[in-house]
Amino acid sequence: MSSVEDWAGSNPVKENRAGLIGKTVDRYEGPLKVSGTAPYAYEVTPPAPPAYGVLIPAAVARGRIVGMDIAAAKASPGVRLVWGHLDLPAQGERPENPSFFVPSASPVLESDQVWFFNQPVAVVVADTLENAVAGAALVKISYEAGPADVDFHDRLGEAVSPNGDNDVEIGDFASAFGAAPLQIDETWRTPLQNHCQMEPHATTAWWEGDVLTVHTSTQMVGRTKGSLALTLQVPPENVRVLSRYIGGGFGGKAMFYEDLVLAAMAARQIGQPVKIAFSRQQMMHGTVHRAATQLRVRLGATPDGKLTAMSVMTHTHTNRQGNNAERASNFARNLYAAPNRLTGHRLVNLDLPPNGPMRAPGEAPGTLSLECAMDELAEKLGMDPIELRRINEPAADPETGKPFSVRQLVRCMREGAQLFGWENRNPIPGRVRDGRWSVGIGMATAIRGNMLLPASASFSVEADGTIVVKQGMTDIGTGTYTVLAQIAAETMGVPLESVRVEIGDSELPPTPGSGGQFGAATAGSAALAAGMNLRKAIVEIAVADPLSPLHGGPSENVRFQDGIVAIGNRSESLADLIRRNRPDGLTAEGAITPAKDAGNWSQHTYGAHFVEVGVDTVTGEVRMRRMLGVFAAGRIINRKTARSQLTGGMIWGVGAALTEGNTADPRYGSLINQDLAGYLVPVQADIGELDAIMLDEVDDKANPMGIKGVGELGISGAGAAVANAIYNACGVRMRDYPITPDKVIAALAADGR
Repeated sequence: MSSVEDWAGSNPVKENRAGLIGKTVDRYEGPLKVSGTAPYAYEVTPPAPPAYGVLIPAAVARGRIVGMDIAAAKASPGVRLVWGHLDLPAQGERPENPSFFVPSASPVLESDQVWFFNQPVAVVVADTLENAVAGAALVKISYEAGPADVDFHDRLGEAVSPNGDNDVEIGDFASAFGAAPLQIDETWRTPLQNHCQMEPHATTAWWEGDVLTVHTSTQMVGRTKGSLALTLQVPPENVRVLSRYIGGGFGGKAMFYEDLVLAAMAARQIGQPVKIAFSRQQMMHGTVHRAATQLRVRLGATPDGKLTAMSVMTHTHTNRQGNNAERASNFARNLYAAPNRLTGHRLVNLDLPPNGPMRAPGEAPGTLSLECAMDELAEKLGMDPIELRRINEPAADPETGKPFSVRQLVRCMREGAQLFGWENRNPIPGRVRDGRWSVGIGMATAIRGNMLLPASASFSVEADGTIVVKQGMTDIGTGTYTVLAQIAAETMGVPLESVRVEIGDSELPPTPGSGGQFGAATAGSAALAAGMNLRKAIVEIAVADPLSPLHGGPSENVRFQDGIVAIGNRSESLADLIRRNRPDGLTAEGAITPAKDAGNWSQHTYGAHFVEVGVDTVTGEVRMRRMLGVFAAGRIINRKTARSQLTGGMIWGVGAALTEGNTADPRYGSLINQDLAGYLVPVQADIGELDAIMLDEVDDKANPMGIKGVGELGISGAGAAVANAIYNACGVRMRDYPITPDKVIAALAADGR
C-alpha cells in the first residue's frame, strides 16, 4: 500500500463503496458552532487584553485627502493610536500585475488618493471599542473631490478588452448567424451584488517578540501569510496566520483587507494585541463584490433545432485601477455544440470598490442569459426546451475538441424531468391557474469547471490509535472538517470518532485553500496520499515487529478495519502496535499535483434545475412553489454537506433572479443598499419545496478519488430556471434582473396583459 494508485487498486474508485465515504455524516465541528463555542477571528482570546481598532471610511467616491485633523481624536479618552496615510510605518510595494495564487504585498492607506466611497482612509485604536468609535468620530478629514463615474450602463461606450482576455472565435460567427433561419439576439442585465457573509472581515493580531500571530477571516491562509509578510516587510517564517472557523466565504475572503494589515501594524506599534472588524456597512463598500454585467446572446439555428451559431458577449465593470472582469461568457465555451462561435468580454473602469470572485464567478450571471435564450429559441422552434438542449449536446468539448472526462448533463435533465413531472407542463404560457396565481414551470442547465491544484497534508497516529489530520486548509462552511475526517477514517480503517482534524493554520502542510470549487478534491486527494503513506509506514513496523502477530507476514495483504490491523486471521489493534513501537506517535506526509495528462480532458460538473412558480398578475409578486436540482459532480464524499452546498447555491440563484442587487447613487458614489435591511436575500418563506439530487459518478480523470466540487454548481443556472418558469406562468420575458414586482407589472402592461 505505497501510493494512491495502490489504494485505487485495492479499493476501486470506479464505483462508490459502502464505507464512510459517500455517507451522510453530521458536521465534525457542528456542536462547537451551534453551542457558540467555535471562536471566529474576532472572538479569539489573545494572550493579553486587546485594544480595538475602528476604520474610518472616505466620505467621497473620487478625489484626494487635503487635510486630516487628528488632534482631538488622539486626545480622546483611551485612544492609543490614530493613523492616516501619512502616519503608517513602511510597507512593501504593490506589484503592477499581482497573481491571484502568488503572495504579493498589499499596502493599506497608501496615499491621499480616494478611489471609491467608504474606502478606509484612517484608523483609530483605543483601549475599548466604545472609545475607538468615539475617537474615530473626532477625526476631521477634508477632501478635494471630483465627479464620480459609477453608472456602468452610461459608460458602455468606453469599454475595452481586459488585459490577457482576447475574444474566442471558432468558425465564422457573423456569416453563420446572418444565414441562420431562426435567430435570437437579446440582451440581459445583472446588477452589482454583495456577498453578505454572516461573519464580517475581522482580525485579532499580536506579536511575541518578532513573531506575529493573526487570527483572520480568510479562505487562503498560505497566500495570506506570504502576502502579509511582504506587506509588513518581515520574514515569512515570522508570520503565522490562523483561520480555523469562517462564517461564510463565497470568494470575498479569498483576499484580505485593511483589518488584517492595520491590526498587525498597530499591535506592533503599541505592544498590545489589537482587534479590528469591518462593520456591516463597511463590508458592503470596502470588500469585493460581483460586478454588474450586460450580456448579449445571439443564437442561430436550423428548423430542426441544431445550433449553427452561438455568441455570448459580456460587458462588465471594475474599479478605476483594476482589470478584473466578471468572465460571464466563459461557461458558454463548453456547454453546447455549435460550429460557429464567438465569446468575449469588455470592461468598464468606474469609481467603485474593487470587484472580485463571488460564488460561481462567471457562471452565476452568465447562465441567467444563455439559459433563457435557449428557452426563447425552443419556443420559436415549437420544441421542448430539454429536447433542444439534448439535440445540441456535444460529443466532445465544442471549443477544444478534447474528450469529456465524464459528462452526464443529459442524464441530469432526463432524471430531473421525470422526478419533477415535466411531462405535465403546459408549454403555452399563462394557461395554468391556481386561484389568483398564474403557475408556470421552467428549467435550465448548470455547468461549472473542475480544478485540482497542488496541495499537501500530514497524517499522524498517536499511541491511543487516534488519527490526526493536519493541513493548511480552511472550512468556509462547506464541510471541509467533516470530509477530511471521513477520508481519514476510511483510509486508516478507524471509527470517525478516532479522527482529529486540524486545519486553518499556515504552519500546517500547505494547500491553496478554499475556493473555485477545488477545495474538497484538492485537500481530499492530498489527505488520501498522506494516509496511504502512513499505512505503508505502519505496515513496515508491523511486519518487522517480533512481538506483533503480523510479524513476517506479507505486507501486501494487510487490512485496516475498525481500528484493527490484520493479515489473514492474524490481527492486533492499531493502538497496541503504535504504543509498543512508537509511543510518541508516527507521522507521514503526502501531496497531490495534477496528473500529467490532466490537460487532455475537458472536466466539468453539470446539473439541471427545475422550478415551479406562481405569479400574481395584479401585484407582480412571484412565489417559489417547487425547486429541484439534479447534479453530476463526481464522487460525493458526504451527501449531507454536499446537499447543503447545492441547495444553498440554488437559494442564492433564487435571490439573483428575484431579489438581490445593488446600485450606486450617482450623486455620492455610494451603494444604496448598505446593510441586510436594504439588501434583500431570500428567507425560508421565499423558497417553498426544495431538493437536490446527486447522481452516482466517479470521475477517474479528475483525481485519485474521483471527487469534484459542488459549492458553486448549485447557483449556476438556478436563476435562469426561475426566469423561464415566470415566462411560462404569465407570458412575459424580463431580461433585467432581479425580476421584482414592479418589473413584472410593467412587462405585463407593456404586453397588454
